Amino acid sequence: MNQYDTVQLIALIGWLVLAAGALASYKMDWKQGLRLGFLWAVIFATVFLFISVVQ
Repeated sequence: MNQYDTVQLIALIGWLVLAAGALASYKMDWKQGLRLGFLWAVIFATVFLFISVVQ
């Protein structure tokens, strides 16, 4: 692990905190929040798989 990996890790944690704060601002219940998170995970996984198949 070099110095750039550490910077990337810190930036990723920062982005996750910002995303969690934005999601919390909608004041959703846990069920709706988990459903929304699962939907985004499926979208990103689909795009990732599509790009890996095309390449």
